[in-house]
Order: sequence, then structure tokens, then C-alpha cells
Amino acid sequence: DVQLVESGGGSVQAGGSLRLSCEFSGITYSTYCMGWFRQAPGKEREGVATADTDGDPSHAASVKGRFTISKDTVKNTLYLQMNSLKDEDTAMYYCAANYCPLVGPLMDYEYHNWGQGTQVTVS
Repeated sequence: DVQLVESGGGSVQAGGSLRLSCEFSGITYSTYCMGWFRQAPGKEREGVATADTDGDPSHAASVKGRFTISKDTVKNTLYLQMNSLKDEDTAMYYCAANYCPLVGPLMDYEYHNWGQGTQVTVS
């Protein structure tokens, strides 16, 4: 079974940084795409960043230049480094995974495996 466990969320002041981690198991990294999504209260879940089987990243326009996705296949961990955080980055952040290739890697319906989420609050 695929398991995804996020950590690293918290409260931070605007302009600050956080690094989210997603420990994964049951995934063959050479066949799975992985991504970070977020959902703010009253809003739809949106794709933040994804990485394909080669680790090649794709970032949403709203976070490009501020957030960086990366994958450590030795530690079986997906990361999201978040810098220059803004109030509008406040959301529950989720890690997701599914077999590659994906037609729309930033679309949540492409992913079948999800973590429980970690809260990020920027004030």
C-alpha cells in the first residue's frame, strides 16, 4: 500500500520560510509522479508543485520563484521548500502520488494517493 505522511507545517510570519516533508512508502519512485497541493478554507484544492519520475519539477505560477519541490529517493522523502511566504499561502498542504505519466500533473484528479495534510499558516 502507498503511504504518504506530511510534516513540517506550522505558523510563520510573512516573508519567512518553511520546508515541508512527505515521507512515502509503497512507491517505486521510477514509476510515480508526486506533487504538493494545498487547500485554503472555502477554496478549491490547487496544485502547487509536482515532480515526475526523473524529479523534473513543475511549479504553479503563484509560487514560481518562491517554492521548490525536490525528491530524495534515498530517504524516500518529497520536499517543498517555501520561501518568501505570503498570507495567501495559508492553507492545508497535501502530498499526492500516482503512476506517471500524467496528462495534467497539477490537477488533483490525476492523483489517487494522498497524505493527511499539514497546516501552514502565514500571518
